[in-house]
Amino acid sequence: MSSHAAGPRRVHRSVATGLPLALAAVLVAAGTATAAPSGDARVIRTATLGEIPLGSFSNALLPGSVADDHGIKLGGIGSDIYPAGRKGEYWTVTDRGPNGQIKVDGKKRRTFPVPGFDPAIVRIRVSGDTIKVIGAIPLTTSSGKAVTGLPNQKSRDEAPYTYDAQTPLSYDPNGLDTEGIVRAGDGSFWLVDEYGPSLVHVSARGKVLARYVPKGLGLTGADYPVVEALPSILLHRKTNRGFEGLAQLPGGDLVMALQSPLSLPDADAGDASRTTRLLRFSPREKAVTAEYAYRFDPVDVVDPSEDDTSELKISSVVAVGGDRLLVEERTDKTARLQLVSLTRTSDILGGPWDDDTTAPSLEQLDDPAARGVPVLPKRLVVDLGKVAGVPGKIEGIARVDHDTLALVNDNDFGMTDGTGAFDARGRLVDSGIKTTVTYVRLPEGR
Repeated sequence: MSSHAAGPRRVHRSVATGLPLALAAVLVAAGTATAAPSGDARVIRTATLGEIPLGSFSNALLPGSVADDHGIKLGGIGSDIYPAGRKGEYWTVTDRGPNGQIKVDGKKRRTFPVPGFDPAIVRIRVSGDTIKVIGAIPLTTSSGKAVTGLPNQKSRDEAPYTYDAQTPLSYDPNGLDTEGIVRAGDGSFWLVDEYGPSLVHVSARGKVLARYVPKGLGLTGADYPVVEALPSILLHRKTNRGFEGLAQLPGGDLVMALQSPLSLPDADAGDASRTTRLLRFSPREKAVTAEYAYRFDPVDVVDPSEDDTSELKISSVVAVGGDRLLVEERTDKTARLQLVSLTRTSDILGGPWDDDTTAPSLEQLDDPAARGVPVLPKRLVVDLGKVAGVPGKIEGIARVDHDTLALVNDNDFGMTDGTGAFDARGRLVDSGIKTTVTYVRLPEGR
């Protein structure tokens, strides 16, 4: 397992300033609501991650961190994907670790079968039809301890339980539910987290340098610097629906995407809403400098098999030159990629929509644009649900070349919900879903 712990090479990737022709054509399409049919896009290659015992992987990085992996294999590395500077190589990041839900007395409990699991940055190489792990960096606190993936605050996060949902586990203020990843020019990494939600700056060796959280969060006891620098409105994030997407613009600014609409003024309003938010952060100023309203398409447009609006999510945002982004709208079954351009006139930071006493809230507006909200304009690039061979639950997207995208799925470590997730011996009953990297070629000149 020594290859898993191999030190990373320092690589810097400059973001191209020019748009691929397929994307540029969509952006300038005058007056069109959608792009050309997605049948022209096609899968050109798929690679699969082999079976690596999770305990062996974790203990090679931080010896003794995992006592029993319950038969779970390494997976969950599909929370995001970012080019590592060499052809076929990428940085990926795990999520918080294997977790599921089991009902006890009619109420769902969040299970963590491997509570000692430490989220990690994983470097992979796609070779033929195989994904190879060529390096990994454990995320650690200032004193070198594992951050873990356990929830932070009893007042705010789901209570953690053992694999069988019978025994409570301790909260961990260091815990991170890691999602998006980019690499800065100095070799450090930026990640986003769903718990805070937070933006996390990590050294090239994996040490948390700073965690930027919403003002008023009041997180205490963490073994790394916690900075309340994000708008307090983010305290209303849905449970398990904090920041999921992260992009790095050519000038170095970061764009964070909330996975789902805020629960404003309550959970019902958030579940019914189609308006979420993107935030722009300046690493130089260590502050949020802009905020944007993003409007999902109706859920049955994104996924014709779904009628629950709360299933809409943003899982990935990708810089494609200038202040332009690809934004992934998805359900667990399918996804569509939209192209947006961030403009000064679309900035809502510090206005009435950042005041949680504003009524109705941004999330409650049926037509935000009609109320004067500068919703980001968007154009459909590709409907991945219409591209044969694309798996479900795509959570990471990277640009490979002029017209090619690499997609990575989150297989949830093979976990499923319910009492059938583990057998009588406490070993995982694997879902059979594999971690894959899928290459999609966009038609030239779309």
